Amino acid sequence: MKNIFITGMTIGFTLLSACTKLDVDVESEYIKENFPTTADAFISASGPIYTQLSSGYAVDYWRMQELSTDEAIIPARGGNYVDGGVYMQLHRHSWTQDHITVKNVWQWAFGGVNTCNRIITLFEKAPDSDSKPRAIAEAKAMRALYYFYLMDLYAKVPIITTFGDPTPPEQSTREQVFDFIEKELKDVLPLLRAETGQVTYSKPTKWFAFALLEKLYLNSVVYTGKPRYTETVAMADSILVGKKYTLDADYASIFMPDNGPKITETIFAIPYDGNVIKGNQFSRFGLHPNLVVKYSLPFRPSIAMSTIGSFYEKFNLTDDVRNNTWLEGPQFNPDGSPIMISTTNKGLNDKYTGPEPDKKINWQLSFSKEMVLRVDSSMDIGNDELAKAAGVRSIKYYPDKNTEPSERNSNNDVPVFRLADVLLMKAEAILRGAAATAVNGEMQDADVLVNKIRTRAHAPQVSGINLNSLLEERAREMAWEAWRRNDMIRFGAFEGTWGFKKDANTLHRIYPIPVDEITLNPKLVQNAGY
Repeated sequence: MKNIFITGMTIGFTLLSACTKLDVDVESEYIKENFPTTADAFISASGPIYTQLSSGYAVDYWRMQELSTDEAIIPARGGNYVDGGVYMQLHRHSWTQDHITVKNVWQWAFGGVNTCNRIITLFEKAPDSDSKPRAIAEAKAMRALYYFYLMDLYAKVPIITTFGDPTPPEQSTREQVFDFIEKELKDVLPLLRAETGQVTYSKPTKWFAFALLEKLYLNSVVYTGKPRYTETVAMADSILVGKKYTLDADYASIFMPDNGPKITETIFAIPYDGNVIKGNQFSRFGLHPNLVVKYSLPFRPSIAMSTIGSFYEKFNLTDDVRNNTWLEGPQFNPDGSPIMISTTNKGLNDKYTGPEPDKKINWQLSFSKEMVLRVDSSMDIGNDELAKAAGVRSIKYYPDKNTEPSERNSNNDVPVFRLADVLLMKAEAILRGAAATAVNGEMQDADVLVNKIRTRAHAPQVSGINLNSLLEERAREMAWEAWRRNDMIRFGAFEGTWGFKKDANTLHRIYPIPVDEITLNPKLVQNAGY
């Protein structure tokens, strides 16, 4: 599948950036004589849709969804990682309409919409063939995914279904975008493939459409004010009765550098390749330089990103294998030897006031849950060895010894939809009022569904789970998978206090429309509060 992505990158399309930049000539290598007609030709021609998705998902999009929650944080450390305050603003919910990541993600997602529109236009002009209807359906399904991201982040966005129209598009309401996504997915469902495995890995299938509809319906109260929990359960059951996916016995394997289509619970993932499909940089930003030997890394990772102590404390279930996705406390090499850092008393702790500040010492690397704020204005926690080790580190996307060393891009594919999420969403919909249903002869209430996941994790079974406990379970199962902001908003928890964040403004559940886009398109009206 990664080879298909690479092939698609060679197709001569010019990617667009923002929704308002529509007056660009179509540049294509296709003429009447060589329009795509075979399945392979359509796959190659659709490549830019997927390379656009991978280009921004695991960095900028992920940061908007996760750094705004309690799951991840990039504090300044002695003046490092300040970057104009972009990470601090995401953490503290103090972003403005000119925030660079807010702008980048808008342009990334609308770049995806425009790429889909351009390729749909190309496919519609191609000669009729057995492969053509499905190719168009897959492009429309991907356009629906891009629109889901736009609706979730920015709420009121233009719906654009044509390519090349220079007229500034009208702004739609959030409910109109919701309805558009729902209709698109229902329309293309009969044309999407039901096969799983290598052939359809990272392509939109029927199961992809059901999973996206399930996510859409579960969040319907947020997006439209109307509950759609019965439909949420129906979409989950549409996946479950197909028996195409099973929970992988080894939780860690889902996120390993060699994951790919062998993972039996991945419904849709974004492939990454350290050399060609770049953009997975979890290990680059989220580890520590002194972990090179422990993970046989060909590069020196930074210390930028970690999680917040209060979030890590949710990983407290006895024997739960998901606890092993974090590094906390003293660190050791594979041979059992402690990871030692040569420093001084002052280098270890720049608050040291004893008689020997320059005395050389050896200190065992130990990651701490605690972060002590030293400079409030820049959210700086310091740059001595204790500060560098402040914050629990994630190894969920397991450090890749084959990471491309110069830009530090790893090979772990990143799941977007997987079976565990389908089960948790169904459990939540039942707790919110939908009726429990029987699937393949098994009556599934919320406890049954959650216990399937607990069994795989070797965690204690639940009895009488409630919504608060379910949110905690989602935190443990789905950590760092770009769903935490979505979950916290749905549960009314996004206005809480964590880390160095105290903002409780509900208007921050929606990001602002980038100011540059409003300048380019006077039909856009800024979201409330910005």
